[in-house]
Amino acid sequence: MSTIQDIFIPDLGGDTDVDLIDIMVSVGDTVEVEDGLITLETEKASMDVPTTHAGVIKEILVEVGSKANSGDLIARVELADDASANAETVSAPVQEEVSTPVTAPASAQFVTEQTIKSVVEEVRIPDLGGDKDVDLIDVLVSVGDTVAMDMGLITLETEKASMDVPAPFGGEILELYVETGMKVNSGDLIAKMTKTVVMENKMPTATQAAPVQTEAPKAAPAKSTIQEAMAKTSVVETPADSKVLSKKATKIYASPSVRKVAREFGVDLGFVKGSGKKNRIVKDDIKAYVKEQLNKPATAAGSGLGFNLPELKEIDFSKFGEIETVELSRIQKISGPSLHRNWVSIPHITQFDESDITELEKFRKAQNAIADGFKLSPLVFVVKAVAKALAIHPKFNSSLTADGDSIVMKKYFNIAIAVDTPNGLMVPVIKDVDKKGFKEIAIEMAEISAKAREGKLKSADMQGASFTISSLGGIGGTKFTPIINAPEVAILGLSKSEMKPVWDGETFQPRLTLPLSLSYDHRVIDGADGARFTTTLSQLLSDIRLLSL
Repeated sequence: MSTIQDIFIPDLGGDTDVDLIDIMVSVGDTVEVEDGLITLETEKASMDVPTTHAGVIKEILVEVGSKANSGDLIARVELADDASANAETVSAPVQEEVSTPVTAPASAQFVTEQTIKSVVEEVRIPDLGGDKDVDLIDVLVSVGDTVAMDMGLITLETEKASMDVPAPFGGEILELYVETGMKVNSGDLIAKMTKTVVMENKMPTATQAAPVQTEAPKAAPAKSTIQEAMAKTSVVETPADSKVLSKKATKIYASPSVRKVAREFGVDLGFVKGSGKKNRIVKDDIKAYVKEQLNKPATAAGSGLGFNLPELKEIDFSKFGEIETVELSRIQKISGPSLHRNWVSIPHITQFDESDITELEKFRKAQNAIADGFKLSPLVFVVKAVAKALAIHPKFNSSLTADGDSIVMKKYFNIAIAVDTPNGLMVPVIKDVDKKGFKEIAIEMAEISAKAREGKLKSADMQGASFTISSLGGIGGTKFTPIINAPEVAILGLSKSEMKPVWDGETFQPRLTLPLSLSYDHRVIDGADGARFTTTLSQLLSDIRLLSL
């Protein structure tokens, strides 16, 4: 008999009420594993949700324009006999055996029978936000291990932090599909695990049970017919014109299997011209794109600058004296290319200013003398003042769209704080700063800083920032030029505060001043706006009473 399999939306990480912008299949369509079913659009990207089973679409339970969340039911797929026999649950458990239909009189009394069954579920890597090709640095379990819910399965390391991926339920590890040293992405298969579920069946009592009527099994479609239908859906004629887009596409439609092929070839799908419906990219498009690129004359594409750079000659430094070669830390290796990209691709301007924080410092010390369980640092007040300044100058709380034609104005105020750790620089985020008081910010800042230094930050702890602060005040220095953390358009650097003589019109007064270094994206922000922002910030820090207005 054929089996109906429910397909659910996978874990979307911290995203909720995600826009469903496209349905790629219809009832009656035949689909293969990893064929796209729907397209979701978050604030960061568009993504296809693939089917986890091959078969025929029997029912679609979503519609374009609706809001989607993790675990929502997308569709029901009828599996063929050969597929259903080996079906293993991904999003919802499937019984290992099918109950025989039973008929009974309307007046029959029923009893509930509970059956404990073991099912198999796939465990996949959750949403990693914008991170791609993340390093898998440790596998914490082995085949045959029994793990509890939330126990770590693997450890990932991004350019910002190391994090464990926990088991979503307890059970036995049957198969592992990952190994230390490989690159992984959102949705990649980690393992298959057993899961115990309790099934309830209502059965008529023995005295009133009706004769069992066994339904004749429905004939499954011929395997060759299914294969032919699948072949028809996958064949797309390749047009004769170029497959290379001159301008990067803002929305990309491609199934996970196609995206995997693109990753293997190192292809940026934003520049591939799709030949499918709604310009959907298929595997043949990638092949044609790669072939076309290989036939082009050599360019300076590798430099990312549009021109050739002189080759850096390797120097044997040992001939000048004793040397020691020390490998870069893993975080440095990951963050280095991102910093280089941001510095090269964003036209940086840095505005220098300073703020009189004499009164702020008096207030801070007085409050710390009576504070219980928390400590106010100067950075707490800067975080709060930055949120206020962003509300006054909203252009600094935006991001440039991928096509460079628009800016996204953000209505939330999430401030990232660069934290110096033994493993390198990490940037956790404090959410909704405008809604929190000094004490709440101080406590949260202490917690995330401790987690960063202990390497316990999760991906969600470092996502969603709209502005970044990098503070060197505890170390020293006067001014510096911080690199913008794309896709943000500005970053604030803080240096060590210094006591200076300030002329008040009659005499010089000792005043504590805080140096400010604001780097901003000149494509979005003009120099006059940069000066206005630092002036506003300086005024807010000079008189913190303004923060309550």
